[in-house]
Amino acid sequence: MDWNKTKTIFIIVFSILNVFLYLLYVNRLTEAQNLQVLGKVTIEESLRMENISYGELPNYEKDSSYLFAEAVTFTDKELESLKNQTFSVEGTKLISKMIDPVSVRNTKGDYNFTEFLSKNVLHGAEYTLWEIDKKHQQALYFQKVDDHPIYFSQDAMLTIYWNSEGKVTGYEQHMFGDFNKFNRKKDLLPPLQAMGSLLSRGYLKADSKVIEWKLGYSTLMKPTETQEFTTTTKQVFAPTWFLHVKLKNGDTEDYFVNADEGKVIEFQHEPSEDDQK
Repeated sequence: MDWNKTKTIFIIVFSILNVFLYLLYVNRLTEAQNLQVLGKVTIEESLRMENISYGELPNYEKDSSYLFAEAVTFTDKELESLKNQTFSVEGTKLISKMIDPVSVRNTKGDYNFTEFLSKNVLHGAEYTLWEIDKKHQQALYFQKVDDHPIYFSQDAMLTIYWNSEGKVTGYEQHMFGDFNKFNRKKDLLPPLQAMGSLLSRGYLKADSKVIEWKLGYSTLMKPTETQEFTTTTKQVFAPTWFLHVKLKNGDTEDYFVNADEGKVIEFQHEPSEDDQK
């Protein structure tokens, strides 16, 4: 291994990260100044005036770090342990087709993928369910870090497909390798202040209720790839609050707030190559 070359690569990558962190600091300072008009009491009063309820605030670790990771490329050796499947690998995406479809639907019409994940998916326990879409017969999973989901990162998703008989016909899997902390821990934005951020920007509607909270991560930055890493994907992740809100008419909406800066994140689902065809 060429250690001098490797050392140079890491110096370049972390130099980029340091510059980006400085920009984050400036942005966070600006956000904090903007939120001063909504102090804790003011936020509570504003929520009360709009008849927005939220129940008991969640417990959470008050400090957290940014994370840095590389997407993995699945190897033939890793796939040898999986049976009843045929595979193809496109970059960092694993495409599996089941030879004999596997049932995941019970007699009541409910779906349970726990056993399927443990027996048929590499590192299946490292994913958490986000959504079951019965109409399109697919389930979306997010990779998790210490039980914290990575929200809507294409390189951390697992999508399972089934047929009209409730049997899995295949899946597409992306995955990151080891996650590394690369800066000092910082105090996270409290849940109430995350609500204040949404309220001040007009996202929270009157007579709504926050019915679920979850702390996870979202992609903050994709460093420019060097020639040495053209087949891999590197990303930086920031702590992120997820809020599931029930509206007055019974509909629900999901919101995501950067738990460091307080910015509202609007995800745009990245279509797969198959979706673009």
